[in-house]
Amino acid sequence: MEAWFDARVPAARAPLTYERIAGGLSNLTYRVTDAAGHEWALRRPPLGKTLSSAHDMGREFKVVSALGPTPVPVPPAVGLCEDEAVNGAPFYVMEFVRGPVLRGVAEAEESFPDEADRREIGMRVADTLAAIHAVDPDAIGLGDLGRKEEYVARQLRRWHGQWEKSKTREVAAVDRVHERLAARIPAQQGVSIVHGDYRLDNMILSDGGEVAAVVDWELCTLGDPLADVGTLMAYWPERGEPNLRFGEPANLAPGFPTRPELAARYAEVSGRDLSELDFYLALGYWKLAIILEGVLARMAAGGYGKSAADSDGVEAFAHLVDRLAETAEAVEARG
Repeated sequence: MEAWFDARVPAARAPLTYERIAGGLSNLTYRVTDAAGHEWALRRPPLGKTLSSAHDMGREFKVVSALGPTPVPVPPAVGLCEDEAVNGAPFYVMEFVRGPVLRGVAEAEESFPDEADRREIGMRVADTLAAIHAVDPDAIGLGDLGRKEEYVARQLRRWHGQWEKSKTREVAAVDRVHERLAARIPAQQGVSIVHGDYRLDNMILSDGGEVAAVVDWELCTLGDPLADVGTLMAYWPERGEPNLRFGEPANLAPGFPTRPELAARYAEVSGRDLSELDFYLALGYWKLAIILEGVLARMAAGGYGKSAADSDGVEAFAHLVDRLAETAEAVEARG
């Protein structure tokens, strides 16, 4: 690894140290620090068996590199290594972006004690998503990232296929929601870059509450921008709703806009019609259930270490997957 850095990052000074950054449960992120205190972020696939299409380092690096010159804030890309002899798996390196990441209510209130600041951060979440969707993928070299039409139909096929490959048990609601969504897909409103996992805790903020960088582009492709809106809403619960995550999501701190306010801001900035938002919200919950089932399968197989594979942790994750699938079914039914 030090030889790779020496060849591609002239400023790096050995020895290097590595620290796993807590947060995501899919691709792994490490802080790399050199002897002079310079920092970089390194991304690699998770340990254990993976579904290759979800952990393509070259694809993720291509997206981050292409977005660098655009108005979308991303960490500056440094280099890609696809030689597994270096680190046991492909990886890529970015410059390290420092700043608050709001994963829970306590972090939101500590980093931004003023409720007005938290409201503005929420509005910037919507504004930044609209900025992502305003980028012309052809103009920045991402026109071949994926097929542009029939995005939702392809997502339904793809994720149901991932479910069949990674499921640890039968969850009938997952199959029912798949059938119902496939039967009533709305007309796609244009083509955009789709982040695929857009949420508040996949962005790094500045100390002033600006969006410094959007991260975790591993699910990025081209397609229907409203799928990103549905995913964001699935991660943005209303106060009083059953909790579909571990811990309290940051947006439940007083001051953050409500889900309808967030949707209205996105609609205003983007000019898109959100009358079918419940369809995309159900799709978001359904896809999240399948993503977490993949995490559950890796947990059970020891891919996150022995502590993550204990029976209580696995059972809690399985229960969360069940609740997400049930919520997707309920939202689809009201749509």
